[in-house]
Amino acid sequence: MEKSGIQEKSMLFAIRIVNLYKYLCMTKKEFVMSKQVLKAGTSIGANLAEAKCAISRKEFLAKTYIAFKECAETRFWLDLLFRTEFISMDEYTSIISDCDVIYRILSSITKTLKNELN
Repeated sequence: MEKSGIQEKSMLFAIRIVNLYKYLCMTKKEFVMSKQVLKAGTSIGANLAEAKCAISRKEFLAKTYIAFKECAETRFWLDLLFRTEFISMDEYTSIISDCDVIYRILSSITKTLKNELN
């Protein structure tokens, strides 16, 4: 039930999010938004790991949809960090592009599965 590559993409993205969190805390002394982006950004991969072990396609869809929603939340926090000047345009552009790739993949997976289940 796993889509090829999304697990690895979400793991690599989670690593980037953890590094962003460390940077924000140590360098920018920002602790609130950084914690939120950490939680949402690492939750994508965690929910996909749970989806991988789903006992039904319906459960797989539910867990994958949660990962999709966490990805949307991560985009929000990244946008906010950029607009409040905690991350630069280069930093933002780099990480948001990875987030958007994952977002599009998860959108496609959830739409396809919804159609198959209906």
